[in-house]
Amino acid sequence: MPLVTLHMYPGRTPEQKAGVVQGITDAVVRELGVPAQTVEVMIMEVPREHWAFAGNLASTQAPASSSFGR
Repeated sequence: MPLVTLHMYPGRTPEQKAGVVQGITDAVVRELGVPAQTVEVMIMEVPREHWAFAGNLASTQAPASSSFGR
C-alpha cells in the first residue's frame, strides 16, 4: 500500500485537489506497478504562518516569491 503525503498551502479548489490526487495515483501505478486501489494520497494543508524556508516564515513572503506557494 503506497502512501503519498502532499504538503501544500491551503486554498486549492476541490477540483484541483482531485486532479493532483489522480495525477499522483497515476504516477505511482505507472512507476511502481501497483493497482490504483492500493494507492493512498494524503493532502496536508499547512498555513503559510506554519511553513518556513530559508529561515523565513512563508507568511512574510510575497506569494510569487516562492515556488512553495504555487
